[in-house]
Amino acid sequence: MTQPDRPAGRGLAPAASPVKTLAAARGIPLVQPQSLKDARILDELGSLRPDVAVTAAFGLIFPQALLAVPRLGSINIHASLLPRWRGAAPIQRALLAGDERTGVSIMQMDAGLDTGPVLLRAEIPILGSDTTGTLTERLAGLGADLIVRAIDALDSGALRAAPQPDDGVTYAPKLDKRESRLDWREKAAALDRRVRAFNPSPGASARLRGGDLKIWSAAVAAGEGEPGEVLSADPSGVRVACGDGALALTELQRPGGKRLPAAEFLRGYAVAPGERFDLEARL
Repeated sequence: MTQPDRPAGRGLAPAASPVKTLAAARGIPLVQPQSLKDARILDELGSLRPDVAVTAAFGLIFPQALLAVPRLGSINIHASLLPRWRGAAPIQRALLAGDERTGVSIMQMDAGLDTGPVLLRAEIPILGSDTTGTLTERLAGLGADLIVRAIDALDSGALRAAPQPDDGVTYAPKLDKRESRLDWREKAAALDRRVRAFNPSPGASARLRGGDLKIWSAAVAAGEGEPGEVLSADPSGVRVACGDGALALTELQRPGGKRLPAAEFLRGYAVAPGERFDLEARL
């Protein structure tokens, strides 16, 4: 089961989810409900007499009647160490907050938002080079391993769910595109995390000469000046003063252009020390 096809790409043509693509390739029956409150969905799943339901990034809340259909219950692969970062964007929120560790929780689903008891969990460090893309890939592999272990243990009766503690609860709301703007009054370390959290989508944004540039890669650097001031621009990066420290922009993109390393970008878009980025982009 997966959500209906959604508009994607520049042409906004309806695009299939990876689940639909794989199901079609393997001849697996597929359901794409607009809502899980439709009684026909409950009847259809009930007729299958499933042992267990597994969800991952599904995006729709399961009603209690649907959760109760599988013999062993319904379980979810959640990319955080619950109860921290319940909700839609746990990977991005962990990066933005500067968390040092994250992980995967295999959770028994209930009617709440990621509030069910935890069956299995595993931790990994968040690397200083991690983006949402790289961290998602690492967590996906971890989650795949854990979900297989969880299903085997559930089937044998060897797994017991542990209620989530009341302490340490945080929520990870869906990202707003406005959050991708770089505000040069922030600390360089915070801006570096923002760049990494919005890679690969939609990309962090910074405004220079009346136009918005995408910033795909950056690094905290030495230097000081007025926030937004270009301190240097050379093949190693465009170094910009922040509220505390400086940020070296190492991969940039002009509107309608390609993502380029700083050295190539500067050959077609010269930037001079003393220029000023707007304090905030205008998305």
